[in-house]
Amino acid sequence: MRLLTYNIRYATGTGPAFHLPLPGAGYLRSNRRVLEAITRFISAEQPDVVGLIEVDTGSVRTGMVNQAEFIASELGHYSTYECKYGTGSINQLVPIVRKQANAFLASPDVTGERFHYFDTGIKRLIIELELDELCIFLVHLSLKFRQRQYQLRYLHDLVVRTEKPVIVAGDFNTFWGTHEIYLFMRATGLRSANAAGLPSFPARRPRVELDFILVGESIEVTDFRVPNVRFSDHRPLVCDFRVVSKPAPHILASGSDPIHRQTA
Repeated sequence: MRLLTYNIRYATGTGPAFHLPLPGAGYLRSNRRVLEAITRFISAEQPDVVGLIEVDTGSVRTGMVNQAEFIASELGHYSTYECKYGTGSINQLVPIVRKQANAFLASPDVTGERFHYFDTGIKRLIIELELDELCIFLVHLSLKFRQRQYQLRYLHDLVVRTEKPVIVAGDFNTFWGTHEIYLFMRATGLRSANAAGLPSFPARRPRVELDFILVGESIEVTDFRVPNVRFSDHRPLVCDFRVVSKPAPHILASGSDPIHRQTA
């Protein structure tokens, strides 16, 4: 199975023009050509599941185009998405901002989807996608260190209650890389699919590992890549994996000695 996760920054593109006429002005204008290029890239990768961070679900910025549904229709995938702010957030009332979301696109049979919300931070959405063999959580953590730690604690409780094998993916905003999530991984039994610690941000010359795919012990990673793609300020992550059965515990015969001693 192949999982692709990508912070597409609402298909607003990159480069110096993004900050003209004012810093960050590019967030107000989406680019249809960028969206089409992202779609072609994702389609060429032939993923089974796609986790999209920073996707516009149909604001005036995109000409009312729902980017999640646009990409899903090209792939022939199922799609699920939700505004990334809490249900009581004032951002739910602000034009453009209220259409800022995260999304899952999937080709396998989906047996369930759930939306959870962190109890702290501005970006609070957690999407849980349940497939036949596993559950995948998609997150976009806070830019603030302390809030990220509270969010990781909340996420830990979700993960340990899940009975199926688990993957947690998304934009973690961890400016210290795996050092920030070391205790979270140890507590949940997850490990990074990116064993080499390849950076994903900024896309032009990546220096920081902000994006992660964390997998449980029942998941075997067969390939992992950070493609050199520059349609956003982040690069995408591509992970090939398979779900494997846990090895059965070794049961000793009655009266046997598990310790092999050497004698002189």
